[in-house]
Amino acid sequence: MMHRMIGGVILIASFGAAWLMMDFNRFKQTPLDLPEAGLSYTLEPGTSYDGVVEALRERGVLENPLYMRLLGRLDGRAGRIQAGEYDIPHGTTPETLIALLVSGRVKSYSLTVIEGWTFSQLLELLAGEEAIRQTFEGVGPAEIMQRIGHPEEHPEGRFLADTYHFPRGTTDLAFLKRAYQAQADLLASEWQRRDPELPLDAPYAALIFASIIEKETGVASERARIAGVFVRRLRKGMKLQTDPTVIYGMGKRYNGNIRKRDLLEDTPYNTYVHRGLPPTPIALPGADAIHAALHPSDGKALYFVAKGNGEHHFSATLEEHNRAVRKYQLRR
Repeated sequence: MMHRMIGGVILIASFGAAWLMMDFNRFKQTPLDLPEAGLSYTLEPGTSYDGVVEALRERGVLENPLYMRLLGRLDGRAGRIQAGEYDIPHGTTPETLIALLVSGRVKSYSLTVIEGWTFSQLLELLAGEEAIRQTFEGVGPAEIMQRIGHPEEHPEGRFLADTYHFPRGTTDLAFLKRAYQAQADLLASEWQRRDPELPLDAPYAALIFASIIEKETGVASERARIAGVFVRRLRKGMKLQTDPTVIYGMGKRYNGNIRKRDLLEDTPYNTYVHRGLPPTPIALPGADAIHAALHPSDGKALYFVAKGNGEHHFSATLEEHNRAVRKYQLRR
């Protein structure tokens, strides 16, 4: 009798274990109770796997928290989850959820730094991005450069104008370090491949030069031509006489108009007053402007004037230039 009872208990236990295994396998492959649009979930740093399970239970996503805890511990993946913001799509199963949390494939944000922006505009962009963690409140440019690891450097032009992808919680400091390094790497690469005999003595001079080209035209096909004009003027000892440098030197006083007295004002950036390049870049140049600065077009033009449609008229002589000014600027 006892043997039959023990046998019956074993049989029931076997059936029970088999049922539990089947139910557990069913749970692993059954989609979570997610909305059609999916779910955005932020796994905060320091959160345990059990904390994740509990948070998902509270949001009504999990059918069986006990199974979910067991699933994470069977092969040790519970200890390998990574913090970050995750997009959990509709149709995700417990098995694919753990794989996602272990993979670290967090939600990515993007931010585009526009060519020709100033450093102050870049800081405004970062301050307005809710996915960026702010650490620069009340901090000036000099201290920012010190935190980046490049004290005593002027920040203008040092950050590459490009589109960057990053996870939520990235700090403004980390973003700037990345953009700084991207600019440094690009500039070093382009400097190594520069045209011979340019009137530029160092990569930083090329960065200054590129920032002027960036501000002078938004027409891609003109960048190398404008670079060629400025290179020829530098070689001849002529003043660059470029308005964007005057505007940069005016700072917040610039209201959209340049007057004659502004062209005569002795600021370090006024290329109508001083020969050569200004002391620092005047904007954030993009890759194309840097390339143009180091690969200017050949030609004879020494002047150019805006035509009013975004393009420029190029002239080899002052007489031709004055005619173009009357035609396009004075409308005579």
